[in-house]
Amino acid sequence: MADNARPFRVAVAGSGIAGLAVAIALKQHPGIRVDLYERATQLREIGASIALGPNGMRTLDRLGVANALVDAADDAANGLSFRNVSGYPMVYRHYKTGEVVSTDASQADKNILKRHWTARYYRAHLQESLAAHVDPQQIHLSKAFSSVAWDPAKGELVLSFADGSTAAADLLVGADGLHSRVRTFFVPASRPQWTGALALRSVFPRAHVAHIEGLPHEATHVWGHDRTLFFSPLGRDLYTVVGQVQYDPAEDTAAPGGAGGPDLKDLRDTAKAWASDGSVETLRGLYAGWGSLVKNLVNAVPHTELYPNSSSDSLPTWVLSGTTANVPAGRVTLVGDAAHAHGGAFATGGSLALDDAWAFAAALLHVFPPAAAAAAATAQPSTADLLHAVHIYEKTRKGHTDRLLRIVHASNQARVESLRASLRPGYVPETDQQLRARIRNRTDATWLHEHDVQASFAAAVREVERGGPVEQSRL
Repeated sequence: MADNARPFRVAVAGSGIAGLAVAIALKQHPGIRVDLYERATQLREIGASIALGPNGMRTLDRLGVANALVDAADDAANGLSFRNVSGYPMVYRHYKTGEVVSTDASQADKNILKRHWTARYYRAHLQESLAAHVDPQQIHLSKAFSSVAWDPAKGELVLSFADGSTAAADLLVGADGLHSRVRTFFVPASRPQWTGALALRSVFPRAHVAHIEGLPHEATHVWGHDRTLFFSPLGRDLYTVVGQVQYDPAEDTAAPGGAGGPDLKDLRDTAKAWASDGSVETLRGLYAGWGSLVKNLVNAVPHTELYPNSSSDSLPTWVLSGTTANVPAGRVTLVGDAAHAHGGAFATGGSLALDDAWAFAAALLHVFPPAAAAAAATAQPSTADLLHAVHIYEKTRKGHTDRLLRIVHASNQARVESLRASLRPGYVPETDQQLRARIRNRTDATWLHEHDVQASFAAAVREVERGGPVEQSRL
C-alpha cells in the first residue's frame, strides 16, 4: 500500500451499462473516486431492446439497482422490465405454422427468484436506471478518449481527449464498447469484424400491435430456414421486433428475399452505421412468405433501424500496458464489449457487462478494502497491488468470455457456410423436419445465463493467490 493524501482515482472511458455499473460498484468506498468520460454530448444509450439473464439480474440486485428489477406486470407505470409469466426465458415458434416447437428450460422449476428471471428492457430505460445511482458530477460528456500516458514524476496516468483536454487518474477502465478506443490504443490490430449478420431492430409503443389476434404475450423467437424474427413486450408499454438476415461478409451475397420481397444485395450497403435508418418495406418483404402471425406483426411495425452484427477476437490479456506511453501493467483494463465484443449472441451482452463490472470492483476492493482507507486516509494501492487485482479480475472473467467467443465464431462460420452452400448448384434445401430438429437441438446457453460470478471470483482469488485465504468483497 502506498501513501497519498488524495482519493484513489478510477477513470472510466464510457458511460454505458458497463461503465455505470463500475461506478455503482465502487461508490461506497470512502477512498475511491470514479469519473466517467463519455464521448457523446448527452447521456443516452444507442440501441433497441436488451435482455438480462438471471446472472445479470442478480448482479443488478447486488448493486442495489432495485428500480431496474420492477416488472411491468407488477407496476405498469414504473416497471422497466418484462418477464415471461410462464417462467420460460424464450419460446421458439415455427415460421409457417406459428406453433411452439421448443422452449428454454423453465426458471420457475429451477427455484430462481422471480425478480431474477430473464427480463427484457428498452436499452435506454436500463441505462437511465443505472445512471440514477451515479452522481451526475461524476459523468463528463463530450470527452472522447484519445490516448493515455504515464507520468512517472507524479505516479499517475494522464488521459487525453479529442477536445484537447486532459485528466489525471490512477487506474483506467475501458468501458467504451465495441469500437473501444482504449482497446485499440493498446492493441491497434484488435478491431471488430462484421459477421455477415444484419439485424433490423424496432422499438415502439405496444399499441401498434394490440389489435393482432393471437399475438403471444411472451418473448418469442421464430425460426425459418435462413432467417429469424424475435418479438417481445418491454417495460413501460413498449414492444420490440427484431429481424435478422445473414450475408457472406466476404461477398456481396445474402440469403434471398422472401416471396415477393426484396433482393437483399444492396441492403448491406445501406447499413453504414450502427442504428442507421432501415425500411419497414424491406422488413415486411423479408417475411412475406411466412405465416399470418408474423406477417401481421411486421405489417404493424412503424419503423426499423439497421444494426450490422460485429464481433472481435479474444485478446491475449486484459492487462493492458506499454506502448510509447510507458503505462505500467495493472493500471489499465477493459470491461464489457470493449473486452470481448461477441455480436450479441445469446442476448447476453448486458449481463456480461454487469458481471465484468462487479468482478472488477470486487478485485479492486480485495486489494484496497474500505477498511484500509478508513484506517489510513493516505492509503493507496500500489502498482503491484493493482496488477494483482487485475489478474484476479482477468482470472474471474476471461476464460468465461473466451469460451463464448469460441462458440460465437464457430456459429458465425457455420451460418456463412450454410449460406454459401445454398447458393451453389445442386443445393438441397433444409427440410421442415430438419428445421424443427435444429430448433430443438440449438446451443444450450444455460452456462451463460445462470453463471455465478461470485463463485468464479472466489475461485480466482484462490488460484491467483495459490490457495491463500479468500476475502470475498461484499458489494
